[in-house]
Amino acid sequence: MLKRENKHRILILGASGFLGGAIYKELCPYFRTFGTYNVSNRTYEKNKHFFQYNFEEDDIYEILDIVKPTIIISALRGDFSKQVMLHQHLAEYVLHNSVKLLFLSSANVFDAYSKFPSYELDKTYSNSIFGHFKIKIENMLLRLPKEKVAIIRLPMVFGSQSPRIQEILHFFKANEPIEVFPNLVMNVTNDSKVTQQIHYIINRNKSGVFHLGSEDLVHHDDFVKEILSSYDLEQKAIFKQVYTTNEERYLAVLPKFNKLPKHLRLKSDDILSELKL
Repeated sequence: MLKRENKHRILILGASGFLGGAIYKELCPYFRTFGTYNVSNRTYEKNKHFFQYNFEEDDIYEILDIVKPTIIISALRGDFSKQVMLHQHLAEYVLHNSVKLLFLSSANVFDAYSKFPSYELDKTYSNSIFGHFKIKIENMLLRLPKEKVAIIRLPMVFGSQSPRIQEILHFFKANEPIEVFPNLVMNVTNDSKVTQQIHYIINRNKSGVFHLGSEDLVHHDDFVKEILSSYDLEQKAIFKQVYTTNEERYLAVLPKFNKLPKHLRLKSDDILSELKL
C-alpha cells in the first residue's frame, strides 16, 4: 500500500475535466484528495471523494466546510465572469484560512506580445477575452500573501487523451481539414508532466509564478504534423493553413526564476515519444 506523504487535504475544482482528472490520479495515492465534478458527468456519483458542483449556480463554501482543504487546485473551465466571482470567494477563504491555492493559468495572458517568449516576471498583456479573464484572476490572487498562491501558466497541453489531440484525430477521421498556424512559435506540454510538476510544487511547498512548458520552441504546424506522424497518419491528412500575421508570432512561456529540477523538465520530443508508446 502506498504511504500518504503528509497531512494535506487537497480539493481539485474541475476534477472531472481532462487536466483536473489527471491531477487527481497523480495525487490521490499520496494525499487525501477530493474533487468536484460537473452535473453532466455521472461517472463520479458513487465516489465519496467527489462532490457534484456547478460553479455557475452552487455555493463553494459548503464543499470547503466539508473538505477543509489545505490546498485548493483550480482547474475549472466554463463561464468567465462566474469563474471570476468564484475566485473572489476563494481568495477571501484563502486569506482567512490556512490554505494555499494553485491556479491553472495560461500562456494567453501574454498573447498581445508576439515578438518574444514570456518569462515569469514579465507584465501580462492580452488581446483575447480568454487571456483577459486569466489576467483578472491572476491579479486578484497576486494580492494575497505570496506563500499562499502558486500561479501555473501552461502552454498548449497535449497528451494522448487531451482534447487537442482528440480534436485533431476527429478531423482526420472525418476527412476534414486540420487547422495549423505556420507562423505560431510556441512551447508545449502534456498531462503526465504537468501533474508530476504540480506534485513537486505541493511537496516542496513552492509558491509564486511557474511557467511549465517545454524547454524548446516549436512551430504549431510542424508539431501538429509530428503528432500525426506519431500515429502514421500525416500522409493522408488535409491541412488548412491559417496566417494571423505575416511574421512569426510567439506564444511561449519559459521559466527563468522558478526552474524545476531537471527530471521534471521536458522537451517537445518527449511528448511525441509518449504518443508512440
